[in-house]
Amino acid sequence: MQQIELELAGGGVLTVSLRASLDAMPAVKERPLVLVVPGGGYNHVSPREGDPVALQFAAAGYHTAVLTYSVGEGAQNYQPLRQLNEALALLRQNAGEWHILPDKIAVCGFSAGGHLALSAAVLDIPGETAQQRPNAVILGYPVVTAGEFAHRGSFVQLAGSEDAAAQQAFTLEDKVTSDTPPVFVWHTMEDKTVPVENTLLLLAALRRAGVPCEAHLFEKGAHGTSISTAEVDAADPHRAHWVALCLEWLGETFGFKLS
Repeated sequence: MQQIELELAGGGVLTVSLRASLDAMPAVKERPLVLVVPGGGYNHVSPREGDPVALQFAAAGYHTAVLTYSVGEGAQNYQPLRQLNEALALLRQNAGEWHILPDKIAVCGFSAGGHLALSAAVLDIPGETAQQRPNAVILGYPVVTAGEFAHRGSFVQLAGSEDAAAQQAFTLEDKVTSDTPPVFVWHTMEDKTVPVENTLLLLAALRRAGVPCEAHLFEKGAHGTSISTAEVDAADPHRAHWVALCLEWLGETFGFKLS
């Protein structure tokens, strides 16, 4: 695979991994892309939810990319979302050269990265006149609500304040519309860090808006289990099925099937 690393405004980094485009494989000269957005509570970017995830999609034939975005005080002023927006714009601007299908770009986010991925689909950036939207959204145990079931630390970082009213600008369950792209989401019932109610609130909003979605709730598992293998120190063969389920869903959503 060809790897390209691009610097983004404010210190973000986009690492793109491109599958080969070969005359010997004409059916896949152009491919969809999955942009992975790791979590970390907007105070760090978890490596367990970056490359290990991207490799699952690469093995299934997708181009992939991983976003490293600003955290801590750098997460204020919508900076992570601005960086994700820039990343999506770069991928589409270079789609011809990189053999990416520009209307088949999914974002795949975990925890706070799930909040960022979903924000790209539903949240407006103040002053942005050319906002990019993903074509599909994949979420693992996402931070969604700034209300009763909030992962409060994420919203403190985004708002730069303990003030609940300021944090409400970043709640997402009330921003879903019929224009929201299709969503795949999974969560564990035992998650104490980001309660499953975050996903349940999102599902209710998606259903009301008529947005295509698929959801899987697993009984067992703490927060942050990524691909649920020994590599990420969270091995569970049952919960790891989310990857295969997601690949089936995304293949149907994008009409991209290699088997």
